[in-house]
Amino acid sequence: MDWDKLRIFHMVAKAGSFTHAGATLNLSQSAVSRHISSFEEDLGLILFHRHARGLILTEQGELLYKATSEIFGRMVMIEGQLSDARDSGEGPLTLTLPEFMASAWLAPQLPQFHKSHPEINLTLLLDDRIFNLGMREADAAIRLHKPEQSDLIQRNLGKLPFSIFASKSYLKDFGTPENLKDLKDHTLIAYPDQSLVPYKNPNWLLEKADITLQKNKKLILINSLSTISSSVQSGLGIAALPKFMKSIHPDLVEILPDIKTESVDIHFVYPEERRHSKRITAFRDFIVASLEKNPM
Repeated sequence: MDWDKLRIFHMVAKAGSFTHAGATLNLSQSAVSRHISSFEEDLGLILFHRHARGLILTEQGELLYKATSEIFGRMVMIEGQLSDARDSGEGPLTLTLPEFMASAWLAPQLPQFHKSHPEINLTLLLDDRIFNLGMREADAAIRLHKPEQSDLIQRNLGKLPFSIFASKSYLKDFGTPENLKDLKDHTLIAYPDQSLVPYKNPNWLLEKADITLQKNKKLILINSLSTISSSVQSGLGIAALPKFMKSIHPDLVEILPDIKTESVDIHFVYPEERRHSKRITAFRDFIVASLEKNPM
């Protein structure tokens, strides 16, 4: 089997189109298409259904893509192990974490990390989706849930507590709710239903107040905690936010302090085969030390 054609097939199946795969492979769309047609001819199989909106794998294509994903995934893991074996502590480090954690919590600490480790070229991927660390989509991650994968090393960094907040301007205009029942008369900001979320059950406040998402004119739905935070600060409404944001934004006022609020666990995770990476270790130790000095 032609390994070059196999690699091109894998990239096309992953991208879903000849054009997108070509951009990654630095090949023209027509060249990628010719490679796939030649590969299908060699195998005597049709691997893709072609249509105007892109490509769909055939049953045989699905089987081959599953196999190539395992093969190339294993190659990426071995590449990482070889890289870590010669790791001098210098070079790139890619970390993924939720956007609000980076902007509100991590960003102020980065100058000190860069000063202590100028040899590390840090890249941050800010997204609520779960990156595949085994496939080297990132080297390590800060996650707000316990990872289910058994092949990930995880360090519990503690808990991220939440409180209920409004701005001084909002409370001046609309009054301060005295209990959960009062929240039904206020504008609340929450996550849209079925949206990608950075942690489990972000709408716990609505549940406690017995407020539903459907056909509720008092609700404003935003799928970004950073934007929810900014909206609360601007006086738009009330929301559950990480407690540490109060120290960053003095205009926030904690309300209903007697209500039992939620908290989520923070985990630093990375693949087991990357346990010898000095860059990952350096960042992990820096974050642990930072949280020991300034707990959330």
